[in-house]
Amino acid sequence: MHTVPLTFDFFSLETIQTLAEDYGYWAIFFGIMLENMGLPMPGETVTLVGGFLAGSEELVYRWVLFSAIAGAVVGDSIGYWIGFYGGWPLLVRLGNLLRLDQSALVNIRDRFSQNADKAVIFGRFVALLRIFAGPLAGIAQMPYWKFLLCNLLGASLWGTAMVTLAFFVGRLIPLATLVGWVAQFTIAAFVLVILWITALWLLERRQHAPAPD
Repeated sequence: MHTVPLTFDFFSLETIQTLAEDYGYWAIFFGIMLENMGLPMPGETVTLVGGFLAGSEELVYRWVLFSAIAGAVVGDSIGYWIGFYGGWPLLVRLGNLLRLDQSALVNIRDRFSQNADKAVIFGRFVALLRIFAGPLAGIAQMPYWKFLLCNLLGASLWGTAMVTLAFFVGRLIPLATLVGWVAQFTIAAFVLVILWITALWLLERRQHAPAPD
């Protein structure tokens, strides 16, 4: 079986599949939880592997789905509180390294706050945003009850889509191919989000630009 390069070399597809086969639902839960805490873990691949193993009857579909959703909700909640209590000082330090003044960071925080519910729900389908949505929501001081509802909805949509996709499609094509296709989709979604944000920023600058004499 061919491996798919992931975030770290030691997290090859074969390694993740072996862990899922050995530790079952716990491997799925903790793999996704750690990613949603804000760590660059291959949670998406973990979910697909779980759905694939359910399709091959090595695991049970409903428990894979429950583990995926629970891991996402718990991990994102931990990420939220990390961002809520300690994320802003870290963001300021990062801004200093990137030579961004604090007013620019406040503007970024406020912009995220305006779209925090959408980012938490749909950000799971976007590369990188799935990792940072929880901490960013905490930094933006999004009310936790609202975050929890959006978090649960987003986790349910994402978990159902990924597990069900691997459950059925994994019977027709190699798992490595499926993981590669999903990774390309999430990267494309990330590029589209960046282009959309850039377009809005340029439009706003144009609207606030002083009129020529």
